[in-house]
Amino acid sequence: MGVLMSKKQQVEKVQKCSVVVSAFKEGLKDRAAPAATAQTEEVITENGDESAEASHQANKDHTEQKDMDSKPGSSPNQQASASSIEEHKANQEAWGRLRDGKGVEPEDLKKAHQLTPPAFVRPKREVNDDQPVDVSLGQTEQPVNDEMCEVCEVWTADDLYPCRTCTRVFHDGCLQEMGCLSTEALQEMRETAHTTTGWSCYYCDNVNLLLTEEEMYSLMETFKQCKIIPESCLVSDELLQYRHFVTKQLFERDLTDEEEEEVLAQFAALDPEKKGQIEWSDFLYHESLSVLQKFRTENSLVRILTAKERDQARAIFQSVDQDKDGIITAGEARRAQTSWFHKINKESQSCNVSISHVGPISESSPASSSSERSRDKAMENDNRPVTWDNFVRESAIYILAARPNSSAMHIRLPL
Repeated sequence: MGVLMSKKQQVEKVQKCSVVVSAFKEGLKDRAAPAATAQTEEVITENGDESAEASHQANKDHTEQKDMDSKPGSSPNQQASASSIEEHKANQEAWGRLRDGKGVEPEDLKKAHQLTPPAFVRPKREVNDDQPVDVSLGQTEQPVNDEMCEVCEVWTADDLYPCRTCTRVFHDGCLQEMGCLSTEALQEMRETAHTTTGWSCYYCDNVNLLLTEEEMYSLMETFKQCKIIPESCLVSDELLQYRHFVTKQLFERDLTDEEEEEVLAQFAALDPEKKGQIEWSDFLYHESLSVLQKFRTENSLVRILTAKERDQARAIFQSVDQDKDGIITAGEARRAQTSWFHKINKESQSCNVSISHVGPISESSPASSSSERSRDKAMENDNRPVTWDNFVRESAIYILAARPNSSAMHIRLPL
C-alpha cells in the first residue's frame, strides 16, 4: 500500500509541474502577443471586435494626418519663435557649462554607454592665501602617482597614463567613454604622457577651474557685455573689439596703436596653426590667467602649485645655480621661466628639459615679439640677483600658464 501511495504522490507532482510549465508557456505567449500585430488582429477578428478596432484605427490615422497637414501651414512667426527659443536654450546651456567648468556638449552625454562626467568644484580663497609659503629648495617632494585609474578605480599597470601636473592616472578608454577628450587629444595623450614633457589631465589642463565663483562671475559678466558667445571661435576683429571694451571699462580710454599691435601679436600667439581664428578654450584660458595675474598675489599663486611643479621648479633653478649659493641673475630667471613653455616636437619625440634648451621660443615668435627698446631695457636688469623664494613667486603664474596641452601661448612671456 505504501508503494502504491508513493507512486500516486509522484504522479500528482508530475501533474502539478505540468500545470506550472503550461502556465509559464501561456505567460510567454501573452508577452509576445503585443509584439505580433498580425496575431492580435486575428484574435480581435475571432472575438467579433474587428469593426470596432478598424474604426478606432481610422480615427487615429485621421488625427495623425490632420496633425501632419497642420505643420506645414504653421505661420513664419511661430517658426521663428521656436528657432529663437532653441537658440536661447543652447546659449543658456553653454553659459552653464562655462560656469560649471564643463566643456562637454549635452548631446554627447546622452549616450547610454558613457561614464558620468566629473563634477568640478571651484576653489575658495582662504584667510591665509596671501601669506608667504615656505618652499624648501634642498628638499624635493617626489610625489608618487596614484595606483588606480581616477575614473574606474581599477589598477592595470602599464595601461595607465599619468598627469604631469598632479598624481592622477587614467585609462585612455575611460577618458574616451567619459567624453573628456577628442580622438586627436587621446592620441596626443598616448604619445606624450610617458615622455619628459608629459600630458595634463582634464582637471589640470583647464586653468579656468582655478578661478573662484566670484572671479568666474566677473569674467562671465564681461563676456556678456562684450557679446562674447561661449564655446565659439574668435577672429582678430572680435578680440580687438573685446580689448577696446575692457580698456574702456577699466581705464576709460581707447587702445593706443601700440596696444592694438600687442593685441594682434597676442592673437597670433593664441593661433599657432594660423587658422585665422582662436579656439574658445585658448581664449578662455588666456582670460582666466589674466584674472589670476590681476587679482591674486604671488603668494596665493604659489599655493596653487602642485608637488610635481615645485619639484620641476627646483630642478630648473638648481641647474642654473652653478655655484650653489641659492642666487641666480634676473636674466637666468627669465630664461628659466620661458623654458616652461617648450612643447613636444611633433616630428621628434626628444623632449629632455635641460638648461641648454632654456631660452625664448624664437626670435620671430609673436608671443615673444616686442620692440628692441623694450628688450634693451629688460637686458639692463639681467644682473639683478634673484633668490630661490623670489624665483618661485615670480615664476608661479608662468608655471600655471604652462599647464594646458594646447600649443597656444596663453600668457605673455617675460622680456
